[in-house]
Amino acid sequence: MKKRILASALSAVLALSAVSCGKTDSGDANTIKIAYLPITHSLAVLEEAEELEKSSGLKVELVKYGSWSELLDALNSNRVDGASVLIELAMKSKQEGIGLKAVALGHRDGNVIIVSNDIGSAADLKGKTFAIPHRQSSHNILLNDALATAGLTINDVNVTELAPTEMPSALASGQIDGYCVAEPFGAMGVSLGAGKVLFSSEELWEDSLCCGLVLTDKYIDEHYEDAKTFVEGYKEAGNKLDKEAAKEVAKKYLSQSDEVLDISLQWISYNDLEITEDIYNTLAEKVKEYGLSDAPPAYEDFVKNDF
Repeated sequence: MKKRILASALSAVLALSAVSCGKTDSGDANTIKIAYLPITHSLAVLEEAEELEKSSGLKVELVKYGSWSELLDALNSNRVDGASVLIELAMKSKQEGIGLKAVALGHRDGNVIIVSNDIGSAADLKGKTFAIPHRQSSHNILLNDALATAGLTINDVNVTELAPTEMPSALASGQIDGYCVAEPFGAMGVSLGAGKVLFSSEELWEDSLCCGLVLTDKYIDEHYEDAKTFVEGYKEAGNKLDKEAAKEVAKKYLSQSDEVLDISLQWISYNDLEITEDIYNTLAEKVKEYGLSDAPPAYEDFVKNDF
């Protein structure tokens, strides 16, 4: 009799445990983990994180990384559900078989070619050392576009990859002669007096793509309605993010001076963040033209606009 009572009690405990575990899993399903780097190009997702839970109950868990390689590793291994990431890196991952979808732009414009104060034109970059954050980046494409205005190619300069945080000081010390990178690091070089803007991105490449918001196929498949809510909220957040609002978010997350943020936010906007087929195909052509990839993913395979 005692054994039967003990067995019944044990069964009840196991049943309660199963119910409890189910509730925990359900709670986790209402959280989306988004990776980001602390740059102005991520401000739309940072702004949304503060508002979405209030309006929909969907919590955005922000996961900060210090480098693109660390962020990409987390994204490609499904340790996060999505990311604000260099779109060329996500394209490369997709090309290599990783299940990702680009669901929105990270921002519009917002990149500049920064050069030392003694450089007057793109022609003066011949033989100079120029830094980019990663070969798979719009910053690499913009460098190629800038050189093309003077009849030069990437073979006419010494290209080095540096961490974004190192670029302003490297320019100031003469280690490099110019750079192109996510903001606010271009603005930091200007603020320091170490360099100046040679080109803004829209002068070289109208409607240029840089960072994109991507989600994993796994998250979209398993949490479609949450993914839809997240993307819709993200685009709404971008439309509301004027320069004043963007500066408030940036001050909270980026630990930059007012002067740097004021300079940086002149160059960027966050409205209308849909990735259209025309602008994506222009990117794909540049990726092939400048040797970043010979087979970038097709728009219909990589971009999802139909939530």
